[in-house]
Amino acid sequence: MRSHMKFAVPIVAAALALSACGTRGEDPSAGGTGGDGAKKTVKIGVIAPLSGDLSALGKGIQHSVELAVMQANEANAVPGWELKVEPVDDEGKAEVGKNGATKLASDDDVAAVVGNLNSSVSQQTQPVFAAANIVQVSPANTGPSLTRGADGNSRPYKTFFRTCTTDITQGAFAAKFLLDQGIKSVATIHDKKTYGQGLVTYFTESFKEGGGTIVAAETINPDESNYTPVVSKVAPAKPQAVYYGGEYPQAGPLSQQMKAAGLNVPLMGGDGIYDPTFIQLAGETSNGDLATSVGEPTENTEAGKKFLADYEAANFAEPAAAYGGYSYDAANAIIEGLKVALKDAEDVKSARQAVIDAVGKVSFAGVTGQVGFDEFGDTKVKVITGYKVDGGKWVAVKSENLG
Repeated sequence: MRSHMKFAVPIVAAALALSACGTRGEDPSAGGTGGDGAKKTVKIGVIAPLSGDLSALGKGIQHSVELAVMQANEANAVPGWELKVEPVDDEGKAEVGKNGATKLASDDDVAAVVGNLNSSVSQQTQPVFAAANIVQVSPANTGPSLTRGADGNSRPYKTFFRTCTTDITQGAFAAKFLLDQGIKSVATIHDKKTYGQGLVTYFTESFKEGGGTIVAAETINPDESNYTPVVSKVAPAKPQAVYYGGEYPQAGPLSQQMKAAGLNVPLMGGDGIYDPTFIQLAGETSNGDLATSVGEPTENTEAGKKFLADYEAANFAEPAAAYGGYSYDAANAIIEGLKVALKDAEDVKSARQAVIDAVGKVSFAGVTGQVGFDEFGDTKVKVITGYKVDGGKWVAVKSENLG
């Protein structure tokens, strides 16, 4: 789905500085303006789960975009235009996301959108944004088919881009990560959703190619909380680890129930479980559990350190979480595109195709590396990091560029 940022400590909630940015539209000295001296408005939508179990990730996406927009307005990055963020809650649900996308697409001031978090939701929002000629940049969707289609080589929508790498890369890294530790037998479990199922598929292929054996393959219903029946099916196969495709609301309890049933082996997952909430849900027995996430740890780079400092200084109520850096880069890719597309534009709607074209050509140093897209709309950065729970915290073990 989705480098995680362990930096975030609860920050005292404060009024978002963006409210101050709104007054800049009345300041003729701030840059080019319309005939009446006021700036024109261009909106960047954010569509993510802003409520529910995954809201910790969704809010991080929203605030990271807000930070990029606040900084752009302060720098008068797009002369004559005031940038605003339009957040929409998709609840992590496909149908809700589709309705949210329709709402954003009907707003003539929306030039682009950052989102979604879930690949299954983006499957529904992609065609809506494409029909309206609105560029969509996801900081978290890792499902390969979103950019490469069912055949793996056909781009379904030229409006869709992403700043994170895909499950093909993540699954391959996870397989090698376990094999390098001498783990040769693994049971897989997924939640039947697009992200989880795809992650397990690519992991399984790479694990078998590397000489490993899948001793059991099971699924869970993500709407349930008792996973004991699945654990009882997997345990007799005596796997050395369990690879889970899904997200932390289910992975945490699954890990805890595995250990309680005597299956004392590591649970490993993808970026969907790489969040402190997983450790809270899994409890003390989560020590030794593993995860992969896209990119290297944000705090390891100078650009990442600056982003974290700027985010904290903005006093957002929630942390940037797993996709903050990717969301910030997604927003700035859009802003770079707006600089070109809105230079001589009379209105947003007529400039949407120009925005798509410009975003496809961006190249700049971002938080997550050199931001740019290939012919499919995929990021050119394919760094993955493996993490281990140690002492109640996620600790980076190693990063690797699989590009």
